[in-house]
Amino acid sequence: MIDEKRLLPKKRFERFKDNESWQEIKLGENAIIKGRLGWKSLKREEYIDNGPSMIAGKHIKNGIINWNEVDHIPLWRYEESPEIMLKNGDVIFSKDGSLGNPALITDLKGKATINSTMMLVRTNKNLDASFFYQILNSKQFLDLVYLKVSGSSIPHLFQEDMKNFKFYAPDVNEQQKIGEFFKILDERIANQARKIAKVKALKSAYLTEMFPQEGETVPRRRFKGFEGEWQKEKISNIANYRRGSFPQPYGEDKWYDEIYGMPFVQVVDVANNLKLVNNTKQKLAQPNSVYVEKGKVLVTLQGSIGRVAITQYSSYVDRTLLIFESYKFKVDTYYFAYIIQLLFDIEKQKAPGGTIKTITKEALSEFIVKIPCYEEQQKIGKFFKNLDDQITTEEKKLEKLKKMKEAYLEEMFV
Repeated sequence: MIDEKRLLPKKRFERFKDNESWQEIKLGENAIIKGRLGWKSLKREEYIDNGPSMIAGKHIKNGIINWNEVDHIPLWRYEESPEIMLKNGDVIFSKDGSLGNPALITDLKGKATINSTMMLVRTNKNLDASFFYQILNSKQFLDLVYLKVSGSSIPHLFQEDMKNFKFYAPDVNEQQKIGEFFKILDERIANQARKIAKVKALKSAYLTEMFPQEGETVPRRRFKGFEGEWQKEKISNIANYRRGSFPQPYGEDKWYDEIYGMPFVQVVDVANNLKLVNNTKQKLAQPNSVYVEKGKVLVTLQGSIGRVAITQYSSYVDRTLLIFESYKFKVDTYYFAYIIQLLFDIEKQKAPGGTIKTITKEALSEFIVKIPCYEEQQKIGKFFKNLDDQITTEEKKLEKLKKMKEAYLEEMFV
């Protein structure tokens, strides 16, 4: 017997507080559920530049469809499956592989459909589409996804799974109010994500313009008062550097102390925007690795190669990273971190498949970078540091909004 208290959310809009308890409903009795069946996949050459859009899970991020990236199919292929011609108010999500990742269709422009890895849910008058979209972000649906993922090497949601999917819901008026509330919150999240993308695009453009490109010795954009060609130097002529180390033999418990130990930086601990993560994955109990003071430039040499950070705390450093300990002439730390990052970005473009498989300390020493006078380095370093600080601030705001939504999903749904 279900406890009546479980049928009331922790938070509820004032006007609905005296309403009846939420009721368990079955999706199949309140919606049409469709997927693309018996449809032969298109060959790559059959896609066209214009035509009906065909959405896949890869085109959806945080509930937003990237319409600029979707594939387009011939009209006759679109008309083969009239049951999955999309309408505003439809909810779509991935039913194969990476399950979930839903989107609510609200501003459909032109003809659109889904590919064979997607499923469509079209709710009836008793189930609000915006409310159901949030159900697909809630614990009830995540429990179903977890069951399917843990029970199969190739996760798959069948139409029967969704027809039998049960969840709690209030009357449709309260559903609509909840859907409207989360729609506003989702828009704030989407706007914040767009703001971050805009700053990152701006940074990318400035990186292209404020550093000399291949074959050039001066940048296209420069701070006032600076002129002349930038100097070409081998890394070995600029800095003194060494690899970190790992206590030997590997894996002994005595090396670690998660409570009182010193941070131990590995590849996984190098985050974005030239920073380390706040808490390293492991901490070392004894000084049996290379100690690095705060404020040193690191670059990863194995695994995810070419990730750069300026250490914001003192730590021990693993052998999979290279530490720039000092410089042979006056060099701005932030500027140097950016040219190392750019250097690896260029090398990745040259590498087969855009991935550097491995790099040695010796190979790195022969790499050549372009470097201006110290004062210009300072200007450039400060400029990009400010941009990175702005990105970090905006990312924190986005994370706060996402956590707020998680909390509301927990408190406003049964």
